[in-house]
Order: sequence, then C-alpha cells, then structure tokens
Amino acid sequence: MAATGSEKQGKSADSADAKAFYVSTPIYYVNDAPHLGHAYTTVAGDVLTRWHRQRGEKVWYLTGTDEHGQKIMRTAEANDVTPQEWCDKLVTEAWKPLWEHLDIANDDFIRTTEKRHTDRVREFVQDLYDKGEIYKGGYEGPYCVGCEEYKLPGDLIEAEDGTKLCPIHKKPVELLKEENYFFKLSEYGDKLLALYEANPGFIQPESARNEVVNFVKQGLQDLSISRSTFDWGVKVPWDDKHVIYVWVDALLNYATAVGYGANQEKFDSTFPANVHLVGKDILRFHAVIWPAMLLAQGLPVPGKVAANGWLMVGGEKMSKSNLTGIKPQDLTSHFGVDAYRWYFLRAIAFGSDGSFSWEDFSARYTSELANDYGNLASRVAAMVGKYFGGALPEATASGDAEQAVRDGLAKAVAEADRKIGEELDFQGGILAVFDFVKQVNGYITEQEPWKVAKDDSAEGRARLATILYTAAESLRAVAVLLNPVMPETSQKLWDSLGAEPVLGPLADQRVQDAATWGRLPAGATVTKGAVLFPRLEENPTA
Repeated sequence: MAATGSEKQGKSADSADAKAFYVSTPIYYVNDAPHLGHAYTTVAGDVLTRWHRQRGEKVWYLTGTDEHGQKIMRTAEANDVTPQEWCDKLVTEAWKPLWEHLDIANDDFIRTTEKRHTDRVREFVQDLYDKGEIYKGGYEGPYCVGCEEYKLPGDLIEAEDGTKLCPIHKKPVELLKEENYFFKLSEYGDKLLALYEANPGFIQPESARNEVVNFVKQGLQDLSISRSTFDWGVKVPWDDKHVIYVWVDALLNYATAVGYGANQEKFDSTFPANVHLVGKDILRFHAVIWPAMLLAQGLPVPGKVAANGWLMVGGEKMSKSNLTGIKPQDLTSHFGVDAYRWYFLRAIAFGSDGSFSWEDFSARYTSELANDYGNLASRVAAMVGKYFGGALPEATASGDAEQAVRDGLAKAVAEADRKIGEELDFQGGILAVFDFVKQVNGYITEQEPWKVAKDDSAEGRARLATILYTAAESLRAVAVLLNPVMPETSQKLWDSLGAEPVLGPLADQRVQDAATWGRLPAGATVTKGAVLFPRLEENPTA
C-alpha cells in the first residue's frame, strides 16, 4: 500500500486521546476491477480527510473490499477459481494498486475475509440473537444478485417481454424462497425517524434524506440476515447451515476495522464514523439498516451519511454491467493523477449525478489548470528570477490593489474551509480557490510588472518588489489550499517557492491559517521548476 495518511500529511496537533475524524468509503465488491465510479468516492474521501489532517486534526480514513456473497461466488466460479483466490487476485492486482496510483492516503484497508473482521461479525450477530433481536422464519421474494438484496415488487421495472428487472442493474431478478433468520428491523422505524428529525444533516443531500424518510414512514419489514442456499460467507454462529447476509457482514466493517470487540481503546477513540461516503444506490443500507443495527446493540450512530450521485456515460450509470466502466488509468495516463483528482470534484457537484466526457476534461484542464493556475506559477517564478535573481523581494510599497488581494485570499480560505471541511461541497471549495487564482492573474495583468521593471528608480524597484511578493505569497497560500486535492502539484509549487526551508513541510501548514499574510519571508529562493500542467497531446482514444 501507499504511505498511510499520517505519514503523508504530518502529525496531528491534537492530543492522542482525541476522537478521530473518521471517514469511510463503501467497501467495494471485488467481482471486477475498479472503475471511475469507485475512484470518485475514494478520491472524495481522500480529499476530505487530507483537509482535516491539514487542519491539524486526528484523522482515520478507511476503505476496503466486500468479498462475500453470491455475486462473488458466481464470478469466481465463472473464472474457474475459488472465491478466496478470486478476491486475493483482484485486491492485490487491481484495487490496492489503484489506490496507491491515485495517491489515496487511507489509514486502513479492510477485507471482509480477514479473521479480524469475521470473528467480530459472528460476535455481533450472536449478541443480537441473545438479546432476542433475531428470530427464525421464511421468506420468498424477488432477489437481485448484483445488489445482493431482496427487492420490493414496486422497486422493479418491466422489460418489453414482461420480465421483471432490477432498476439498477437492468437484469432479471430471481425468485428466492428459503428459511432465514430475521432481524427485527420493523421495530426501529420510529426510532430512525426520531434520529432523522433530531439530526437533519444525518443524511445528505436533502433529496436523499427525503427519500429515506419517506421510505421509513411507509413501514419497515424485518430484515433477512442469513442465507442458506450457498455457503460463501460468514457462518451464523448458532447455525452453521446458514451464512450471514452479505450486507450485515459488510456494514460491520466500519466497526470491526477500528477495534470493535478487540481493541476497546482504539474503538472508543475512533467510532462512530463522522462521515460515511456512499453511492446513492446503497443509501438505504447505510441510513436505515446500519443505524438500526447500532441502536439494537446500544452503539452510537454515525454523524453523517453522504450519498454521492452517479457518474454517467451516455446517459447510463457507470458500471461494468452496463459496459460503461472506464479505468481511471485511461485518464491519468493522459491528464496526470493530480488533474484526475481535481477534475471530478471540480466538475460535478457532490451528491448530484454528473456526466463525464473527455472533451469537458480537456477543456477544463487547459483553461483552469494550465492557463490560469500553471501559467500563474510559471510567470511569477520567471519574473522573480529575471528581476531579482531568484531571491523573493520584500514588499514595501503596498496599496489598495494589494489589500484587495489579501481580502480575496481571506475570503477564499474561509469559503473553502467551510465548503470542503464542513459541507462536503468539494466543487464549491475548489472554485473558491480558483476564483482567487483568477483574481491574482487579474492583479498581475493590471499591475504590469514587466512595465514597472523598466523604472530603475527606488520607487519603481519597490513597486516591482511588492507586486511580485504579493503574487508569490498568494501562491504560497494556494499551494496549502490545494494540497489535499492535488498533493503532487502542490509540493512542486511549494518547492518552486523555496517555502520548505523557511516554513517547513507543506503537510504541516494549516489550511485555516493560509490567509495569514506575510508567511513566506523575503529572501526565499524562488526557482522556475517543471511546468505544473503540461500541454495535452491529442486525445489518444479518438
């Protein structure tokens, strides 16, 4: 795996016993290699946790893989290997390498086939059984193997020939009838509604919250928590003819990975999650079943369940089953990893569906990254080198124009910190920073330092020094603010500004303090490094 979050982002300023800011992604099915949709959620979680680390907070970022269930078993059989062999291959050859490639600073990677997980799952379910929360019964109904979920008749769509289809996978459902164990989910409807009312931000966005509230108000059915028609799963502890329903197994990763039943100190300092990031198609599991399970066990519920929208290609949700799955490496090989991390969070409002196109990515890359941001960094470094021999000059002739830049920076920092750190509005936070980049570009255009440089008087030199210091100090703040989004590029800019020898590592700079003016001292060695965002070649897939 790549370096952990704490290694990449520096040590926390908080005390060791402080509650960690705990963020999770879904644990992903390993029926196939990851695509852009998986990476979208994982990058969002990485940016969020890097942001909080750069606030100086203690952070824990969890991702992983969901390796049990009928879908995995059938995929393995189709590939003529055991389910465990299939999972091992996909995790080691596809999932973990991709997160490393995308510079994901996760603190842990949980696999549901690990003993640290399976043992605790059995204990959790046994506790519920002993408390009378689980009983034996029978069930018959339409089941989608892709979703690993029984569907309500009203959820299904109908093909032209009358076949009932899963609305997500567009594949026929199977009619299953089996003896199962059930969790008394129906008894938790009122408690869940009370939770939603007391915590309006528990489910985001608002449209997702409304959907869940309406679903629960219609009345909940008890949940089948075991399967007896196949054996690839965690055995029910009191009846080994059954395996635990894959979603009960999977949801518990958020507890088992942080020490549930094994490391109480770790568990108390981490659990519950502050933010569960999920796709909207698995929202009900996380906003209904998961908190109900926790309430039944007397455990605290998460702070927030945030559902991102779907990435669309040609009007279809991006997925392998719809043949629209695009490998992230197809894009990073052309645009670069940092641009990839930036694009999806900048182009799509988190929580809404968004369409991807190569043309849109190319246009935004050229306009915002190469022309606005990269060109600004290159021009400033070049002018400091040309007019002051690479030594950052001291600002001694500041006026209204410089004050406007300082005010713009203060606004950008406050807005970006609120939007990214609190509201999960990644697009809004990134735009706040890039609006400031545009402001600095405008400042340089208006001040025309190349013309001021022709004035050899003391006043002219002082004015030129002030203009270039203002621009360089602005870039110092931009490097800090964009470090959670584009860490490699931000480090290059930090090095170009000569900031590390005088200010220390970029990871130790606090985003909330980025607007404190004058941190980059005069005399810092500014060098013109490699172009931050090189010109793109033609679309190699065209």
